[in-house]
Amino acid sequence: MPVQCLLSGVKPTSRRKAVTSDFDPFSDVGIAGHRSTILLYKRSISPSMGATLSTDHVERRLAAILATDVAGYSRLMGADEEGTLARLKAIRKAIADPVIASHRGRIVKTTGDGMLVEFASAVDAARCAVELQRRVAEQNSGVPQDQRIEFRVGIHVGDIIFDDNDIFGDGVNIAARLEGIAEAGGVCISNDAYRQVRGKVEIVCDDMGPQTLKNIAEPLQVWRVRLTDQTPSAGRSGSSFSEPRALPLPDKPSIAVLPFQNMSGNPEQEYFADGMVDDIITALSHFKALFVIARNSSFTYKGRAVDVKQVGRELGVRYVLEGSVRKSANRVRITGQLVDTATGAHLWAERFDGGLGDIFDLQDQMTESVVGAIAPAVEKAEIERAKRKPTESRDAYALYLRGLAGYYQFANRAANDEALRLFNSAIELDPDFASAYARAASCYVIAKINGWFSGTPTEIAEVTRLAQRAVELGKDDALSLATSGYALAYVVRDLGVAAALIDRALVLNSNLAEAWFSGGWAKIWLGEPERAIERFARAMRLSPLDPRVTSMRNGTAFAHFNLGRYDEAASWAAMALQDNPDFQPGLRVAAASHAMAGRPEQAHKAMARLRQLNPALRVSTLKDVQGPYRRAEDLLLMEEGLRQAGLPE
Repeated sequence: MPVQCLLSGVKPTSRRKAVTSDFDPFSDVGIAGHRSTILLYKRSISPSMGATLSTDHVERRLAAILATDVAGYSRLMGADEEGTLARLKAIRKAIADPVIASHRGRIVKTTGDGMLVEFASAVDAARCAVELQRRVAEQNSGVPQDQRIEFRVGIHVGDIIFDDNDIFGDGVNIAARLEGIAEAGGVCISNDAYRQVRGKVEIVCDDMGPQTLKNIAEPLQVWRVRLTDQTPSAGRSGSSFSEPRALPLPDKPSIAVLPFQNMSGNPEQEYFADGMVDDIITALSHFKALFVIARNSSFTYKGRAVDVKQVGRELGVRYVLEGSVRKSANRVRITGQLVDTATGAHLWAERFDGGLGDIFDLQDQMTESVVGAIAPAVEKAEIERAKRKPTESRDAYALYLRGLAGYYQFANRAANDEALRLFNSAIELDPDFASAYARAASCYVIAKINGWFSGTPTEIAEVTRLAQRAVELGKDDALSLATSGYALAYVVRDLGVAAALIDRALVLNSNLAEAWFSGGWAKIWLGEPERAIERFARAMRLSPLDPRVTSMRNGTAFAHFNLGRYDEAASWAAMALQDNPDFQPGLRVAAASHAMAGRPEQAHKAMARLRQLNPALRVSTLKDVQGPYRRAEDLLLMEEGLRQAGLPE
């Protein structure tokens, strides 16, 4: 019967050799230096005792692997195929090949824009990478940015399989993944490679921390080689240094919440402060538009005096929230401030006071207040930052932020049209940008509110498409669901679906003011004015400086009007019109409320301005702008109020 000998669990290759002489199969296994050859044998013994032996030959060795490709290669080829190929060939011939050869590297293969290079030494690989990148950078001097050939390099030391002059295995895969996370013109090395070059190569390395690499089972400690701003001195000669890691910023607003300082010295307040920070981090993570650093990373700064700019570099965030807790008698005071890590500027600061009667209730209230204030503050800061970017920037997120700036003007038709154009441009760049679809649908809502929307089947179909696409892409994004739900209710008149979407948004993120705002209007149209008042109040409490506060106040006015509380309705309408005297929904409810309360002069004054802004408005067309009332009596009441105020039939 066959007898098999398997060594070290190595999987045999397809190559086999026949051996006819008798010998001990273990005697030919040898290891020399850093290379080893393992022979696996299968011996078949026939009845005549003759033996046939086959071998599978797998060569393994320890090596330093350098993987490289061209950053933005597809874009370069799309812009100038022949020119890009010519420049790449020239750089390979003049720089890459000679540099690799001078550092004793072997080019295993080239793949279009990439190369795989093997070195016997990690030191040689690191020196080669640094010289390659510096010489390519010199070559690019004076070349337009959109025409530069820039390499990304990854280096790893590991066990590889050598076969037919090619190399395989995890060692190769990891090098390729490291190259994928390197910056254009940059070098990333694994911790295994770093240990080999430390003290032997004069480079400065930034610790990037554990990185999750595609198709690599465990997170890998990675180092970024710093190729600029290095000023080696006698003290640095012949050694490598670890500097505080400077992580790249994510492609959306990023924030870290640092542990709040306990100013009272009471350990009980320490637990309270830590618990509140935990709650704030959790609540902020529900905002899909934010990149929020996890608690375990934030709390490494606990008890340390930190510079927020350093925190920004080490955690890779644009914003940091810091604060303190102080107890006095039966009162507790929480202070919080939001800081831009790039400039150190304070974007928002607030103080919250409460009693210690129910400490957990107080913790919830503080968390809600802080989170409700932070999200709009970050959005406002991002919009201002986008305005300062070059207008020709085609980044999808920058276009989206510029669109928001116009969208929030609400009563400005030109700004709304430009916002819609910008949101659509963002969608063209990123077809999976859920929020851009939702905001584009909202532009039609603004147009309808202000009488700029013709309501053709084509327009309604477009709103439906945008909202449905936003829901498909953002099924777990509260903002996309709430905004799309509002558009589907007000423009498409699909109130049932809309209300369900808004309720789901509130489940996903109970701190999102816009979801409470949309939910308030849904309750008005469903005939639940008391619930609407509660939702608008929650929205205003969460975001008292919200750009939509005019509409929140106006929604409260409509709810009171439907309840027959005309004085309260007129009062809320007046507050809604403070910041925007030409807000048409505010003028409508103001005119109707004054008329029903027996104040014809104020009613006629509001109606005169309303008709100047929208001369086509009639009692008979009121249902088009008032929303999808489920109860006919709610619409009839508004029609009667506006009729008394002087609106033509």
